[in-house]
Amino acid sequence: MKHVFIINPASGTNDHESEIRQILAGCNRLSECEIHVTTNEQDATEFVDTWCRRHREAVRFYACGGDGTLNEVISGIINHPEASVACYPCGSGNDFVKYYGGKENFMDIPSLMDAEEVTIDAMRVADHYSVNVTNFGFDTKVCLAMAKYRHKPVIGGKHAYTAGIVNAFFKGMRTKVKVKADGEMLRDDDILLCTVANAQYIGGAYRCAPYSSNDDGYLDICLVKPVGRLGLLKLIKTYERGEHLNDPRFKDLIVYRRAKKLHIEGGDDFAVTVDGETFSAPTVDIEILPKSIRLALPEKAKNSVNIHEGRPNL
Repeated sequence: MKHVFIINPASGTNDHESEIRQILAGCNRLSECEIHVTTNEQDATEFVDTWCRRHREAVRFYACGGDGTLNEVISGIINHPEASVACYPCGSGNDFVKYYGGKENFMDIPSLMDAEEVTIDAMRVADHYSVNVTNFGFDTKVCLAMAKYRHKPVIGGKHAYTAGIVNAFFKGMRTKVKVKADGEMLRDDDILLCTVANAQYIGGAYRCAPYSSNDDGYLDICLVKPVGRLGLLKLIKTYERGEHLNDPRFKDLIVYRRAKKLHIEGGDDFAVTVDGETFSAPTVDIEILPKSIRLALPEKAKNSVNIHEGRPNL
């Protein structure tokens, strides 16, 4: 198998190319590998897709960066069954791997190269793909603000999401939208937020979908109706811990469903966030793509999955 490392130099703060070359040389595996350093957005997707079309051989691509880098690699391999993906989570945001116990379970490159593969689901979101969480409403307004803060001192880096929340707290409390899940109307009015999950975490620490399994063939949808700022302050810590779906205080506030497809109508200024990256479209369709991705999974990551039992409101 060929091993191709896709390195995003804009992720994190270290020189990951030198670091990875040293690790591969130290374990005498550099000759098995190819390294590509991205130069702009979507470069990883284009490189991976082109590589697969030219070579048509078994290959494992290593997403070396954060969730955005992983998303680009996933988007490149989605139509190439001979290709698999591994995560080397060296970016500033690494939400996807929290599903598997966190980044420390993925930082051993030799173990990643020897890891067995599992098959997981992905989501098609309009003409984009998602492997972690797609969201809209308050969360998207947080992400739009977070992009402005990401590289600023003090409020940037791991604090950027919290800074984005503060911004949205004053400017993003309501979004007008129509949402249907497998044909069922969930909402035709304002919402606070809605997450459509394949994994469980967003924003660095927020466990938005504690019941979500990334290989069960379903989207986990959590829609939160409008709430005042005081109500949001009561919700947010519970939301961070992943306890919001079972808290009786929020029973009438939250709509939770599992579905295969979601149809969203939001109007001309509507925006959706896909694995941390945002795009605009008046209408968006989301569908689950069961068992569409082969993921290299070290044993300690495989043993660290934590899914709450007893999904509510199904």
